[in-house]
Amino acid sequence: MKTKLKDKELVKQFMSGDTFALETLINRHKDRVYTYILFIVKNEKLAEDIFQDTFIKVIKSLRKGKYNEQGIFVSWVIRIAHNLTIDYFRKQSRMPTYSNDENPDIDIFNSQKFAEATIEEDIIKDQIASEIRRLVDILPDEQREVVLLRHFGNLSFKEIAEQTDVSINTALGRMRYALINLRKLIEEKKLNLSIM
Repeated sequence: MKTKLKDKELVKQFMSGDTFALETLINRHKDRVYTYILFIVKNEKLAEDIFQDTFIKVIKSLRKGKYNEQGIFVSWVIRIAHNLTIDYFRKQSRMPTYSNDENPDIDIFNSQKFAEATIEEDIIKDQIASEIRRLVDILPDEQREVVLLRHFGNLSFKEIAEQTDVSINTALGRMRYALINLRKLIEEKKLNLSIM
């Protein structure tokens, strides 16, 4: 049964022509990959588009033999998703726009959340979030994966343990080491990650 096979075995089967092996891989990791993309783009439609583009690129890369079996498959897929997301934002490279179309009864220009102080705070929060994301990207794969799933994907440690196929204690340990490493990186780079 394919659901019991490891990722690298499924990859080998797909590369040998078994398309069902890829379907099993996608089903196994789709929630994690989609959650990661959605956290960054904060738009379901856009997240779905990038998710589809990610697996199209995964298929093309596998067929070209660009997957290194020594890496963790899902981390490789998330890295592809991350790069496609960054590419999307580079192409856009403009300020976000707001619309009254979804709820015309609310005047977005007369909203407390668009007051000057709040906009300034939001910019600072976005800068902090962006800086933290850059630091998280530096972490070892296993630590980065737990941080992304826990803080950006809002998964419980039990869910993280199930999805990464480790014990809860291992997931907690990886998070602990990730936080220790993040603190070291913040100190080394002398970053100020406070709003006030």
